[in-house]
Amino acid sequence: MTEFVSISDTEYRQISQLVYDKFGINLGEKKRSLVLGRLHKIVRQNGFENFGEYYEHVLTDQSGSALRTLIDRISTNHTFFYREKSHFEYFSETVLPALANLKDSNSRKAIRIWSAGCSSGEEPYTLAMLISEYLGQDLRNWNAGVLATDISSNVLEKAGQGIYSDENVSRLPSSLKLKYFKKLPDGSWQVVPKIREMVLFRRLNLMRNEFPFRNRFHTIFCRNVMIYFDQVTRDALVHRFHRYLENDGYLFIGHSESLGRQNNYFNYLQPATYKKKGDRQQ
Repeated sequence: MTEFVSISDTEYRQISQLVYDKFGINLGEKKRSLVLGRLHKIVRQNGFENFGEYYEHVLTDQSGSALRTLIDRISTNHTFFYREKSHFEYFSETVLPALANLKDSNSRKAIRIWSAGCSSGEEPYTLAMLISEYLGQDLRNWNAGVLATDISSNVLEKAGQGIYSDENVSRLPSSLKLKYFKKLPDGSWQVVPKIREMVLFRRLNLMRNEFPFRNRFHTIFCRNVMIYFDQVTRDALVHRFHRYLENDGYLFIGHSESLGRQNNYFNYLQPATYKKKGDRQQ
């Protein structure tokens, strides 16, 4: 019988502070039961007597594996295809036509999209499908793709496989589902290779001061990620998004989030949809 290990106030503060310092996630007291539930198994399986020992292990693990496991367990990754569908409609009807008229400074046709906090891949795959739909046969003449990043190695591994349950894809327009998915023998659905090849999955911590990108993006999706950050962290991230967007680039955030209409970096377009203001002194 596995003995239950409780978490003290001090231990919870230590773990919460570590998660905030490393990943910008503000857990708060309300997440205490969630943290306990998701980490308890790790503590017991590894033979730690208490959460204090586990905390010290995470701090001293030079490989970084313990820290990655911690954030994999803490991160909430519930999503589905076509979540907040008004964003995808706006992307298809307004953003893509605007981008199709643009050219890079080197005159190459390019569409660079970043799905920041991509979770298990539903969002970036949908964006790739919509790009394919809009460009049609002309897709081959474009350098068009989606960078999909997340802090969780677990969800990125799942995303790369591109396999989803019938329930997960149920809200997709049938035209996209039938065209861009293959039904597997067990009843699940897999994204077709053409779309999987358009999406590049990478692990990335959004708390980095500088991102390892050579080019700016035309559009950034970062939806339902900043709800876990405090105001200082959100403001700093929005500033970085501004730096890594092309002029007049678009930013989509979650409908439960807001930049405020008086922010210094983006103009409001519609709920949770913004357009970059001109470059400012960085």
